[in-house]
Amino acid sequence: MKERSSDTIGKKIIHSILEGEFRMHEPLQSERELAAHFSVGRPTIREALQRIERDGWITIRKGMPAIVNDYWKQGNLMTIVNILQFHDEVPDEFINHMLELRISITPTYVKEAVLHHRLKVISLFVPLDDLNDDAKSYAEFDWNLQQSLAKLSPNPIYLLILNSFNEIYSKLAEKYFLESSHRLASRLYYDELLNSVLHGDVHATEDITKMMMKKSLNLWNEKRNGGN
Repeated sequence: MKERSSDTIGKKIIHSILEGEFRMHEPLQSERELAAHFSVGRPTIREALQRIERDGWITIRKGMPAIVNDYWKQGNLMTIVNILQFHDEVPDEFINHMLELRISITPTYVKEAVLHHRLKVISLFVPLDDLNDDAKSYAEFDWNLQQSLAKLSPNPIYLLILNSFNEIYSKLAEKYFLESSHRLASRLYYDELLNSVLHGDVHATEDITKMMMKKSLNLWNEKRNGGN
């Protein structure tokens, strides 16, 4: 399906913001100037600006050029997705931030999933028997597990948060799972987690998950700092 012109222009403006061509807290060009710059009509520019405003990049001002936001402070989940779409290589700091986020939310939705759908949670671990020892296989299994657990939680917000990273999670996870020690740590975690679920010990499930999320962050930081 062909991309709409306004979407294309929106991406070009975001790229210009990331490259520093349009600076934070400074105004963009006027709609007329942007239309001339991108060789499109003003309605297309207006539609593009409205879209990227929804994603936290700019603030539209009546009768004045839109102003570029501090997107780290005024953005939203889509802002992060937009940023990562412009990177062929996922920046290390994003993996670090993602691992920190998992410490905060993953133990809760895993516990809730076990409380409400214990047998369904157990079934999620069936593919473990055929899990190949490579980054792509681990990334796919981990993503499917996380999404499924969030879906089994009665709170839909967890799944909405994960879904926001649907297109980029595999890049993040594959980079993390390139290390064999990271795959081994996760495999031991999956086995321990499943054992706690089989015994119906939801408190142990929550504790095991939280400890692994912290361990993942520590392992990643060790790698970034040159450790093994």
